[in-house]
Formats: sequence, C-alpha cells, structure tokens
Amino acid sequence: MAIYEESLKSLFLEMSVNGNRLSSGTGFICTSPIGPVLITNRHNVTGRHQDTGQPLSSTGGVPDKISIRHNRLGHTGETLLKDEALFDPEGEPRWIEHPTLGAGADFVALPLSNTYGGLQLHYYDPSAPGPAFKIGPTAIISVLGFPFGISGGASLAVWATGFVASEPDVDYGGKPTFLIDCRTRQGQSGSPVIAYRHGSADLETGGTMMFDQPLTRFLGIYSGRVNAEADLGIVWKARAIAELIASLKQ
Repeated sequence: MAIYEESLKSLFLEMSVNGNRLSSGTGFICTSPIGPVLITNRHNVTGRHQDTGQPLSSTGGVPDKISIRHNRLGHTGETLLKDEALFDPEGEPRWIEHPTLGAGADFVALPLSNTYGGLQLHYYDPSAPGPAFKIGPTAIISVLGFPFGISGGASLAVWATGFVASEPDVDYGGKPTFLIDCRTRQGQSGSPVIAYRHGSADLETGGTMMFDQPLTRFLGIYSGRVNAEADLGIVWKARAIAELIASLKQ
C-alpha cells in the first residue's frame, strides 16, 4: 500500500475532562533534547480561546487529558490510542510554552510519556524544514489534519490545500506567523502546514530544481482562522517551533 509519509505524520487528538469528550484536534511529533514531544496548539491543551481565555467547550469544561491516535508499528494505516495527562500530580501543566513568547504563542510541546507498546513515530524537524524552494504569496500549501474529526481513510490525515496569503518573511501581527488562504475548519487546529512539490520547484536563490521524488518543506503549525467568517488562517512559523524545541532541557 503506497501512502505518503506526511499522511502518517499528522495525529488525531481528542481532549477530555474526567472522561468526558470536549473536542478534537491535530498534532505532530518532533524529536527534542528531552525525547519525543507532541506539538499542537496551546488552545487545544488549555481548552480556552487563545485571545479571550474563555472556555471553548459549550460545557465550560477544560481538558485534563489528551488522547493521541498513534501509528501502529508494522501496520501502516492502523493506529493505537494512547493517553497523556495534561497536568502533573501537583496540578501543574505538563506542556511547555515558547521560551520568550510564552502564553502568547498558540503552540506548545507536550513531552510524551506513553510511547510503549508497538508505536511507530514519524517526525518533523522544524530546525531542518526541508529543501529551500521558494515560498511566497500564492504558493501552494497543504494543511494536514482532521476537519470535524474526519480522516482520509484508515485514520490518515485529510490534505486541505490552499495558498500563502501574506509575505512569509514578514511577521503578521508582530508575531512569527503568516497567513494562508485555505478552507480549514474545526479539528484542524494543530495541523502541520507544508509545501509539497512534484517534479520541479523554484529555488529561493533563483533557478529551478528538478527532482524524481516528491519533496516536502515544513512551514509551521496551523492555529485557526482570523475570524469565523474568513478562510484566512494563521500559521506559526517553523523557526518559532524550532526555538521552543531547542529550549527544552533534561
């Protein structure tokens, strides 16, 4: 069965409190100095709106556990569900925020403590995001996640495709973010955003690169639309995620 590895890298997440489901989302795994970490949006783990702090669930509940649908070792397309506590025994959050942006950044790293029992981990490396082909306004991008909790079959991510909508080298809103124009929906929060190219691509330095196999460039993490009426979405840049991972210490 031929499956793109990127379809396996996005993981379905379910947030709950006291065993009651609150919401679903998306995340992905990176290696770090403290071992594998789940990267997802801060609002997924807090259960609160990133700007207002209000609970996202109509129940008013905020999560205490996140369930991750991991890939099963040796069985492509099959998954194993593993739970991770969001708080330690003292009630302190287990997730780690950006070293300087802190709670102002809508992404976190959650150290994984439950990776035993036949899991296959597929990683992104934000510090080495991929080939330096040109990414500018109107460049095609893909958001790989689980809109409304829907998979693309066999628990694989759905590829939502759109375009870069702002200058990616300029920080949107004074933060390490840029905009995309893509029809994204609830459940895709925390999705990796990538540029996926076949055959050829223009280089940042000029000229064109030809290649036999598809190439991927990791661009960042999707964190939601600018408002409920728009298809403009916010992406936190790969370099900011790399800064968070580099800050993690044993």
